[in-house]
Amino acid sequence: MKFSITAIDLFERDVVLRMPFRFGVVTLERAPQAFVRAGIRLADGREATGAAAEMLMPKWFDKDPALSNEDNLAQLRASLALARDAYLAGGENSAFGHSIDNYGPQIAIGTAQGMNSLVACYGPALIDRALLDAACRAAGVSFYQAVKTNLPRLSAPGWQADLMAFDMDAFLEDLNPAPRIAARHTVGLIDKIVSSEKRINDGLPETLEEVIARYGHRWFKLKVSGDVPADLERLAEIAAVLDRIGEPYHATLDGNEQFASADAALDLWRRIRAEPRLRRLAASVAFIEQPVKRAAALSQDVSELGEEKPVIIDESDDSLDAFPRARRLGYAGVSSKTCKGLYKSLLNAARCRIWNREEGTGRYFMSGEDLTVQAGLALQQDLALVSLLGLTHVERNGHHYVNGMAALPQAEQEAFLAAHPELYEKSQGAVRLKIEAGMISMQSLACVGYASRAMPDWEAMRRMA
Repeated sequence: MKFSITAIDLFERDVVLRMPFRFGVVTLERAPQAFVRAGIRLADGREATGAAAEMLMPKWFDKDPALSNEDNLAQLRASLALARDAYLAGGENSAFGHSIDNYGPQIAIGTAQGMNSLVACYGPALIDRALLDAACRAAGVSFYQAVKTNLPRLSAPGWQADLMAFDMDAFLEDLNPAPRIAARHTVGLIDKIVSSEKRINDGLPETLEEVIARYGHRWFKLKVSGDVPADLERLAEIAAVLDRIGEPYHATLDGNEQFASADAALDLWRRIRAEPRLRRLAASVAFIEQPVKRAAALSQDVSELGEEKPVIIDESDDSLDAFPRARRLGYAGVSSKTCKGLYKSLLNAARCRIWNREEGTGRYFMSGEDLTVQAGLALQQDLALVSLLGLTHVERNGHHYVNGMAALPQAEQEAFLAAHPELYEKSQGAVRLKIEAGMISMQSLACVGYASRAMPDWEAMRRMA
């Protein structure tokens, strides 16, 4: 399916956290959420509108300490504006055609404006989802049907030689979404592990103990700081809680670029493995995420660490070439995040299929990572993508750090609850993500459009400057 783009409108609204969250060098208490609304027209004159949403997150896309949080937000808004103008200037094309035609120029112009590649690709990532949503609605199909039949016309870009001989259509047709996925709970660097006197008292879980009791998680993502003695003590405190779980639990370690070298990350891992208090936790770790600072991550071999636990890239995944480069250095996986681009996730999933087939192993994999994704469009579109990729667990924490949809208009909350009753619940006075026995149910995402029967209240937002 080919279409021309008739409109791209940018909006935002503020998101206030119910508790502060620290990742890397920043402690976050609030941030805006960006929304894209896009209109398309098919050759036969049919028109449709689609939408997407994503947090404008400071100090993740660009961690330069010389930039303030507001500088980071300005970069991301500029990326959206740059992409909007470029996409609107294009002619008739497929959904993937619009994306790949703007991929190189967006990064090049963004670089000239001081953006790194992650920042530059943020704008297209949102617009691509809004356009695919509109294309699905025009065709009367779900996101799952659209991808399985390759409605976007996804193919190997000419410079991606490793994908040229791959049967993309057969690969996409073979993808099948699961009706449920495990929610992997993140324990941030300042999150409370056990009860304390200083409480919010809003009726929602505040400590790791309370989170497990309410949601029944069996998957966890543990942040480490790079301060080895401090990390060991914090992990021991966490393990003391996790080890009370009777059945098996699983964990991942997130280095958040806190290590200067792979050797430093290996040292932490070996100390974790040698610490008696961490015996069960260490045995439960599935993989280690982006331990080395991105400036050095793809210039150092991590094979020695990777032989002990698989290592994946996240922040270093800033281009379509990043995962193949990482593979040559001993990395086994890469994260899927809709803020980095849904087509990148699909292409990297194809690479995992190819490489595992070549080596006769299951070594290469993708993980679902997105800490701050908010209820509504952003949550649903990310869940639909990771489910279709075949992932069995995904990082989910937006529901923990934010009080669900409490800040949204009541009618918008009720619309999403009515449209997706198995995904949301109403409790403590607001509609919020429903997690039971550690699982998220997603049956209603198989609807016309990109995983949403409801739309946000555009009048309740402000136009992006």
